[in-house]
Amino acid sequence: MRAFPYKRLSGVVSLRVTAVTLKGPGGSREPLDTTAYSVVEQVVALGLAERDDWESARLKLSATIPAKAGEPNAYWSDIAVVAVLTEKVTNTRITTHLEPETENSRDWVGSLEMWRADHLDRAVLTVHVVATVDGVPGRVLAMSEREWVVDVAAEAPLRQRELDVREVGFREGPAWLRPFRDVPWIVDTSGELPTVHVNTDFEGITDLVGGDGPPVESMVRDLLIAQMCTDVWTAVFHTATGNLEVEDDGRPLFPHDWRGEVLREMLPDVLPGRPVEEALAEVHRRRTGTFGWLELQPRIQFAATRRAEVPKALATVIRGLDRFQQRADV
Repeated sequence: MRAFPYKRLSGVVSLRVTAVTLKGPGGSREPLDTTAYSVVEQVVALGLAERDDWESARLKLSATIPAKAGEPNAYWSDIAVVAVLTEKVTNTRITTHLEPETENSRDWVGSLEMWRADHLDRAVLTVHVVATVDGVPGRVLAMSEREWVVDVAAEAPLRQRELDVREVGFREGPAWLRPFRDVPWIVDTSGELPTVHVNTDFEGITDLVGGDGPPVESMVRDLLIAQMCTDVWTAVFHTATGNLEVEDDGRPLFPHDWRGEVLREMLPDVLPGRPVEEALAEVHRRRTGTFGWLELQPRIQFAATRRAEVPKALATVIRGLDRFQQRADV
């Protein structure tokens, strides 16, 4: 937990996206359908836009701050509420000031304009309450507890993105896949999303993974997919911890893309009983240090196996085979 050398504002700061409009060539604006942004998931999916030529998106925002912010004789003055949109991939940062909806209101409103050409992946939207404290302007008193995600490509407002699975023949496919022609799949974590390349040259793999066969085949398929997902979770965890941004005091930061999502999901099982920020610092210390990293590998495997639901898939196969054996003995 970060310590601040001044008194901060207690209470919850919330942020909502209440409307989205898209601007096209010539300045025309059209509203984005409400199904393209989810208050529950707190995600805006701009890939659902009905027009492909949009140039910018304007997000109408509403924030609610604690009532204590406006108390007289407080430790702070000159309260301001600022919405901040950041994207790690393009190193883009956009800020906009919100205004009180009414005098002395806890609700602040405004809009933020983001240009399509400036973004490639997911951007993160937060709101900060800033003020002058002890004569120092611009100090952060509080910020929204949960960030919104603005995705320029997504076609569904979901926080957890679907895995990208591609079928390709390794033998005659891209050059980098050819050395792996004897394996059924390879996990690639170098792109904007993890991708599983399924080797169509591996005999029977396509029919098994994508087929809808008899019960025994279905059980084997579920077990195979669970193992594939285990490989994915393991690979993405190692990728996510491989190049963390570190602050001046040595504290590692959570990435803003899918890598951050992976870490927040798996760290409670890798180092149970610790806050995720503390767990991230410990994992980073072990990975970059001289000892402790190897001891974490069973925990990483355990976390990956749980999320891939391998125990459930294996138990189903064992029970199913036992039933088939009992029928055969009758």
